[in-house]
Amino acid sequence: MYKDYKLGSIVIMKKNHPCGSNEWQITRIGTDIKIKCLNCGRTIMLPRIEFNKKLKKVVKNEN
Repeated sequence: MYKDYKLGSIVIMKKNHPCGSNEWQITRIGTDIKIKCLNCGRTIMLPRIEFNKKLKKVVKNEN
């Protein structure tokens, strides 16, 4: 299933972050995708394939 996301999009992941939030902002897109937690500000990088598996839905697209 293809999810439409862009740089700056707000996404919801399947599992919650340890801080309790499951909303993330995409800060880098390439082979790896870098996302930033909107609650605590922690950033992580995931391979695109793994990101697509863990993605639940796109809440808001920028632009």
